[in-house]
Amino acid sequence: MSMFNITRKETNWGGRKLVLETGRVARQADGAVLATLGENVVLATAVANPNVKPGQDFFPLTVNYQEKAFAAGKIPGGFFKREGRPSEKETLTSRLIDRPIRPLFPDGFRNETQVICTVLAFDGETDPDILALVASSAALTLSGIPFLGPIAGARVGYLNGEFILNPTLEQTRASDLDLVVAGTRDAVMMVESEAKELAEETMLSAVMFGHKQFQPVIDLIIELAEAAAKEPWTLDIPDHSELLGRMREALSEDLRQAYSEPQKQARHEKVDAVKAKALELFAKDEPEVAQKVSSLFKKVEQDVVRGQILDTGRRIDGRDTRTVRPIEAQVGVLPRVHGSALFTRGETQALVVATLGTGQDEQLIDALQGDSREHFLLHYNFPPFSVGETGRMGSPGRREIGHGKLAWRATRPLLPSKDQFPYTIRVVSDITESNGSSSMATVCGTSLALMDAGVPLPRSVAGIAMGLIKEGDRFSVLSDILGDEDHLGDMDFKVAGTEEGVTSLQMDIKIAGITEEIMRTALHQAREGRIHILGEMAQGLGQPRPEMRETVPRVTTIQIPTEKIGAVIGTGGKTIREITERTGTKVDIGDDGVVKIASSDAMASQRAVDWIRGLTATPEVGRIYEGKVARIVDFGAFVNFLGSQDGLVHISELANERVGKVSDVVKEGDQVKVKILAVDDRGKIKLSMRAVDQQTGDELPVQPRPPRGDREGGGGPRGEGGPRRDGGGGRRDRGGGGERRDDGDRRPREFRRRERERVD
Repeated sequence: MSMFNITRKETNWGGRKLVLETGRVARQADGAVLATLGENVVLATAVANPNVKPGQDFFPLTVNYQEKAFAAGKIPGGFFKREGRPSEKETLTSRLIDRPIRPLFPDGFRNETQVICTVLAFDGETDPDILALVASSAALTLSGIPFLGPIAGARVGYLNGEFILNPTLEQTRASDLDLVVAGTRDAVMMVESEAKELAEETMLSAVMFGHKQFQPVIDLIIELAEAAAKEPWTLDIPDHSELLGRMREALSEDLRQAYSEPQKQARHEKVDAVKAKALELFAKDEPEVAQKVSSLFKKVEQDVVRGQILDTGRRIDGRDTRTVRPIEAQVGVLPRVHGSALFTRGETQALVVATLGTGQDEQLIDALQGDSREHFLLHYNFPPFSVGETGRMGSPGRREIGHGKLAWRATRPLLPSKDQFPYTIRVVSDITESNGSSSMATVCGTSLALMDAGVPLPRSVAGIAMGLIKEGDRFSVLSDILGDEDHLGDMDFKVAGTEEGVTSLQMDIKIAGITEEIMRTALHQAREGRIHILGEMAQGLGQPRPEMRETVPRVTTIQIPTEKIGAVIGTGGKTIREITERTGTKVDIGDDGVVKIASSDAMASQRAVDWIRGLTATPEVGRIYEGKVARIVDFGAFVNFLGSQDGLVHISELANERVGKVSDVVKEGDQVKVKILAVDDRGKIKLSMRAVDQQTGDELPVQPRPPRGDREGGGGPRGEGGPRRDGGGGRRDRGGGGERRDDGDRRPREFRRRERERVD
């Protein structure tokens, strides 16, 4: 008999078998589910501390998604050869799971809760993040922890005008849309997407398509829970309604006055004064009561702010629900950098800088899907001074990584291809002021900075954050929300795009989901705001600069035969290192033979191009080349040209006049111009200097050789002081195994024949 009490449920989902199993692995967790979709396998566990820490005034939920290298049959890189700090992909997926489940824990639940998702097997075809989200929901539903689920999620692609459920990685790369939607049976909780300028109605249809397609998964989780769920926790949340009522009566008017202050810092000072009054009235010196008062104070704030918006349509800073805050867009604000922009919207400001680099600056990514290189990087920083506070400075947190990735998704669909623009692009957005929607300020600033750097974007990209106030059937959608409206509202709905369509959409809900009607209203209102923002940005810079700054390295692209790549790299990289060191350029060579030479010095770049062409070119008979005398011998000079090519300039081809010694004309190291006369069947190259004007490099007509008498001795015809080959003054001596020539050479005939062959 098995020691495991296994419960297993399965269904066909989008053409693949989805299996949820519990009771075999991680049995000491409050909830554990082993989920399989195709050949992807994810283990999700949920554990909550049964005791609340004293003084705990928030819900401490942590979601950790981790990918094991063995899942893809790989061994981790690095010195330690084991998984280390979370990758960007793991951090983003952890946020993807956290966002839809967090609003579904009961208000007042303060027990520390942790969800861990571990990828155990990866099929190489589909991303396991959706399976991890489903497994997390199932584990929480089984655990007995107070959770108002289950939820499910789906990835939606859009290819050839058709929506695709959970597309493969290959389909996603070709798709016009990569959208993840999560929600309950009745409503949408979370959306994350990247799109190629799609219409708002197409985006909404994709969301509703995904919501419909994951309903069978919710049914499967419920079926599993009916068979294997633990007893639900007893949740004891004290009733503070009487204290809340007294606080509303005493503080509401003061809070209305405080929230009529449009300036953020002044408003917070007034709100803090009201909070101090509340503690004085209702807590005095009782620490336990003071904690309750502080917790209930937020509810009073919500009542005042939300009620004013729903009743009057007027917001904290006096705007109506559709008006965008004042905008100022400046470009070229920093010297020396490749591109810069300062984007200010109300009290939110982003200083964005774009830098252009070479292929050597690309980010190397080691993931389950395989190794890859990324040529577009966007880094978002949120220093504490941006909100007038002190705080930790260090490596980016989850929020900074998530906001940077959102702006990255919004901008990437507009970037030119690497073939069109062979640069690595890094954008850094430093938030210098923040009062809501800093990620969308990053999108706007990124577009401006890239155009300032001369990156050929076809259109500007802008983003806007939308909010929601919902009470019962009444709701109000807010354009360009403030930080307080985000804090006290029900939705953070970010939409980015161009005048042509949406490039990115992100939605987080703080209530139990929203309807299709609310989403449609928010999308169309967001388009109005986006078009307005694009108009304001155009006043700063409406199109890319025609020329890049002098500080930008110029990239020259050439193509070489793939069989010549080794010649350019050299043994152990010796040749390419010499090229970069001597020319001061950066050289990248692709496996397809595409060579990119980068330098801010045009002459240095051309030297590198000539060098590489010389290493890879094939010598052509009749062409003129520049080379260097590498070695001198009695019968001529060996000249190095086209990088690694060598040829012989015979002594007779050094000059038109008679040359007694080779060193009288050239010396080792001299730069000379040569013409290729012939290439024999053994690859030996015959060169001529006398056929080329050494000053201009122009080809010269070859002058006929003077008669032999003119070249030697008497200067007259044979028999008149010139050498003769018969009895008229010269003689042949065939004795002694040698032959006397007119130049006095008495070497054996066979020796002279071999020398001539060697020279030829």
